[in-house]
Amino acid sequence: MRTEAYGAATGRLAGFLENPVVGMAPWIVFSLLVGPGRFEIAVAAALAMIVALVVAGRVVHRGSSWKLLEVADVVFFAALAVIGALASAGTLRWLETYAGEVSNLALTAIAFGSMAVRMPFTLQYAREQTDPSLWHAPAFLRTNYVITGVWGLAFLVAALAGGFGDLVLRNPDNIWTGWIIQILAIVAALRFTAWYPGVVRARARGEPGPGRASLLLPLAGLLVPIGIAVLVFDGNVWWLGVALIVGGGLLTKTLQARVQD
Repeated sequence: MRTEAYGAATGRLAGFLENPVVGMAPWIVFSLLVGPGRFEIAVAAALAMIVALVVAGRVVHRGSSWKLLEVADVVFFAALAVIGALASAGTLRWLETYAGEVSNLALTAIAFGSMAVRMPFTLQYAREQTDPSLWHAPAFLRTNYVITGVWGLAFLVAALAGGFGDLVLRNPDNIWTGWIIQILAIVAALRFTAWYPGVVRARARGEPGPGRASLLLPLAGLLVPIGIAVLVFDGNVWWLGVALIVGGGLLTKTLQARVQD
């Protein structure tokens, strides 16, 4: 019984570590945490997560090779930790303000750069979950190009939103540019990553796949908590918060009905 339970737990951990989102988790955590007075905390959290994920990956997949995203994780955040430890007060203030945008732009470059060299970064993760006979199948490769491209766009949106808040609004903690837009972009990419492979498999079988309603449903569900956040943190546009709560509730019910049909 204990051996079976250990095997099941190891299998679940392996499935978790084979998801490309895991490799992006330190970047996501860092970009959302970093800000005035929070640079050291954000770097420490990202590095701790990287170490834990790399160690877990080597335990589960003994002898497995390093992935592009793992190497980028270690190099980027180790460099930030060293720079932060040696930085002057002025440099540290710059990092606190713009490091989130730098990390998002770095991920954008990794995503589109990996596509340019014909090795979209999601491919290394997808191969661990797929029979080797399918590794060079056009549909398999195209799926990874599409998903990697969506992640590149999501991080580009997050970088542009953060840059607008920092450079134009002069407010790194603006609820819209620092949090809501960036979180929506990431959640949209997360949902697309889970949804799109099912669409491709259904098309290959000539069957109807998951509809767009199932893709949009999690995003609609976010509108209600976003509306509440607007009411709490940005009372000047309380009417927008109310509209998001009401609209989010109605849209969620509509999409749920379509998914169940």
